[in-house]
Amino acid sequence: MTRLVIITLFVLIQHTGNAQKYFTKSGTISFFSKTDMENIDATSKSAVCVLDAATGKMEWSVLIKGFQFEKALMQEHFNENYMESDKFPKAIFKGSIQNFAKINLGTNGKHKVIVDGDLTIHGVTKKISTSGTLEIKDGKVVTASEFDITIADYGISIPNLVKDNIAKTLKISVSGMLEPLKS
Repeated sequence: MTRLVIITLFVLIQHTGNAQKYFTKSGTISFFSKTDMENIDATSKSAVCVLDAATGKMEWSVLIKGFQFEKALMQEHFNENYMESDKFPKAIFKGSIQNFAKINLGTNGKHKVIVDGDLTIHGVTKKISTSGTLEIKDGKVVTASEFDITIADYGISIPNLVKDNIAKTLKISVSGMLEPLKS
């Protein structure tokens, strides 16, 4: 698993060029499913993110098996039956922040942003656009966003036996504190 994170980091860093970068390997991504039958909440605190300070391009990557659930059986079903995490080990977002040129990364402040890009989950890539915040705090960049995805859009099948236990639309929360990447 560590090897996959290092390879992902290397690819993300190489892909974004040589300009100043901000980076984290401890970003948080969580999802929430609410139904009358039960609520499901899972979180990964090992998401990787790279932000290119010259262009506003941003990439996130998270290992599917990194999501932790309250119940071990939910985690097992999530990985084996729904997400097929051996076949589709990562979720990846590649996009950019609109109007990024107007944000001064050298000055503390909080900015509302729109991020557009491609989200790949379960081997399916969809364009998304979402709002969020980009906060500059003493040379670090704090990102946060919430958005919804529809499970069916990403080719994830839910068996009829448990279809009422899992929401058709999930709330996704993404956050991270990115620090300047030292060359």
